[in-house]
Amino acid sequence: MALSISISLLLIFLSHFPSSHAEPFIGVNYGQVADNLPPPSETAKLLQSTSIQKVRLYGADPAIIKALAGTGVGIVIGAANGDVPSLATDPNAATQWINSNVLPFYPASKIILITVGNEILMSNDPNLVNQLLPAMQNVQKALEAVSLGGKIKVSTVHSMTVLGSSDPPSTGSFAAGYQTGLKGILQFLSDTGSPFAINPYPFFAYQSDPRPETLAFCLFQPNAGRVDSKTGIKYTNMFDAQVDAVHSALKSMGFEKVEIVVAETGWASRGDANEVGASVDNAKAYNGNLIAHLRSMVGTPLMPGKPVDTYLFALYDENLKPGPSSERAFGLFKTDLSMVYDVGLAKSSSSSQTPSGKVTSSGWCVPKKGATNEELQASLDWACGHGIDCGAIQPGGACFEPNNVASHAAYAMNMYYQKSPKQPTDCDFSKTATVTSQNPSYNSCVYPGGGGAAAGSKAVMNKYVSSDKVEKKNGAIDPKVSSSLSFLLIFLSLIFHVYM
Repeated sequence: MALSISISLLLIFLSHFPSSHAEPFIGVNYGQVADNLPPPSETAKLLQSTSIQKVRLYGADPAIIKALAGTGVGIVIGAANGDVPSLATDPNAATQWINSNVLPFYPASKIILITVGNEILMSNDPNLVNQLLPAMQNVQKALEAVSLGGKIKVSTVHSMTVLGSSDPPSTGSFAAGYQTGLKGILQFLSDTGSPFAINPYPFFAYQSDPRPETLAFCLFQPNAGRVDSKTGIKYTNMFDAQVDAVHSALKSMGFEKVEIVVAETGWASRGDANEVGASVDNAKAYNGNLIAHLRSMVGTPLMPGKPVDTYLFALYDENLKPGPSSERAFGLFKTDLSMVYDVGLAKSSSSSQTPSGKVTSSGWCVPKKGATNEELQASLDWACGHGIDCGAIQPGGACFEPNNVASHAAYAMNMYYQKSPKQPTDCDFSKTATVTSQNPSYNSCVYPGGGGAAAGSKAVMNKYVSSDKVEKKNGAIDPKVSSSLSFLLIFLSLIFHVYM
């Protein structure tokens, strides 16, 4: 009996921790405006080699849906804008759409969401806008008729321009011209438990405000942050600010509990001469740091503790898309299946990109001489909010003493560097950090790393972590660490009582 209880408790305990590869909040958009895409079967294999758990299609290509059968990858399929009039006016058209695009594949192919139209409210076509909700309702009824109403959700996708106000995030609201049409849609989403899908793009926000500090804010890089004057909340990245603005807009309409899904977000790896910010380095920084942010499970300031389901744009470059060069340069992978740049999505590398992964590197990342406390505090806050386990520098941790900004920043900077691909830019922190070959570990405080002195150097320790004046630093234990430790203590206590 005791053994049975212990095993049950152990299973509960293990289920409390997510698998390093189980990241249901990371998806990718699979656009097809191209003539050089690999076969769907090859794309299915590519997706399975990554930690991507969901894929969004803009249509309902049967070859792709079938190729993903049995993979466990969640699939979002779309009804085109041109389908909306018939879906809205003819319930039989909705039934036929489900019969053609869902029933032949489900449940072997894990269809999870149907998006009816894409950015229709921004089409400036009042007839199409008025038909959107009836089309969604008819698709929902067609799903319910085949007992799939609670298993496959129905929504539509919006551009960020649906917001009339977004800065600061707490004042987020929908533009007056869209509020009447949105009310019915939001009620539908609330009634069916479906998400509000939005397309935030810090890439475009930076193009309209191309200052260096804006770029760092958009790329999740160390920056001074932007304070919401209404709430006092400091935002350190544009993504959180945009998503929280949507949350505030939903709240202003009385639909605070409707879940937000980021249907598209990404960064172009190249562009025309007048497209500022379009580069491989910036695209890698945005997508890589966004993934680390999602994996950290910190959520956003207004929605803490839960990552927003996010679909990166896009899986491949689409060589036939019209418009500026950037439109054809959002792909994470080339059509020969090689990476355009590595953001740690491969299963073989994703675990080493997480805070709990194995750490190997050459050297340690530490603050530069002359860095101010303000600069180091910004880097410390940023690193601990981007997937770094900062438990060691919290009260009671092995590296908490000495309790000063320089010491804590040194530890956080190094932890971020060790989980990164070890590029020089990963130990930059706005020019306030550098790589050293001298091990800064001291006493029981161990700095992961390698390639230099085997033991901690007292000189290095004194340089980066000693202080005659102990400074107070506000900070709370990472909620994931705290909850996990609490659960572990409860588990061990129960085991003790079972056997005693």
